[in-house]
Amino acid sequence: MSVKIHIHKNSILTSESIQLMLSKFSREGELIGTGYRNVIKILDIEGEYYNIKAFKVPILVNKIVYRFFRKSKAERSFLYAERLLESGVLTPSPEAYIEYTSFFLFGKSYYITKQLSYDFTIRKLIDEPQCDDYDSILRQFTQFTYQLHEKGIHFLDHSPGNTLIIKQGNKYKFYLVDLNRMEFKTLSYDERLANFARLSPKDYMLDIISDEYAKLINKPHEEVRERMYFFSEKFSSSFKKREAFKKKYYFWRKKKK
Repeated sequence: MSVKIHIHKNSILTSESIQLMLSKFSREGELIGTGYRNVIKILDIEGEYYNIKAFKVPILVNKIVYRFFRKSKAERSFLYAERLLESGVLTPSPEAYIEYTSFFLFGKSYYITKQLSYDFTIRKLIDEPQCDDYDSILRQFTQFTYQLHEKGIHFLDHSPGNTLIIKQGNKYKFYLVDLNRMEFKTLSYDERLANFARLSPKDYMLDIISDEYAKLINKPHEEVRERMYFFSEKFSSSFKKREAFKKKYYFWRKKKK
């Protein structure tokens, strides 16, 4: 297979250091998450820590699609990161992406960023509803999401683990990760409200989010809350159906622990 290594113009990485990094990837580094679908690891290269995401090798039809017709998840992640930063939206520094291809098929791909030291993610607010500064964090996060919408950024994987948060005094900085599914367009009213559906089925979270967002868009709180509840319940119902289907028909697949 041939390999394409695309390095950001501001990165200190070289093709050689990236190849060294990838040669160590399978046996070294700190694993983030389960590694069931995509494998994410933190590696130390010459005193610098990098986050490397190895995307799952696609099924046959997508090997052809990504080879000839569509940008890979790694390339999209890199390009979207650049676009976010240009728009003033924070994300870990994009360093490089790597693609392995044959003449007809797409193979492995990797996306590399600088490792970001952060305090927590939105998931903390789900797991610890009594945590300090709960209301302020959620309202600032809602303001952050509103700014995404105003800038025409539709983050399709706006879920609890995909926003990293750094506390600075009484303010919070939000960094988006897992970037390969995004749209850049003018969002409709319903698209804006539906964008919160993946975050939590908890009513108390949606009550705060809808209150803050209603103020930002100058709409009645009851109206905004009702629509957010609708989209959250719709997503939860759809998710449960998908999981039940997988459990019934793909029982032979075992998740990695």
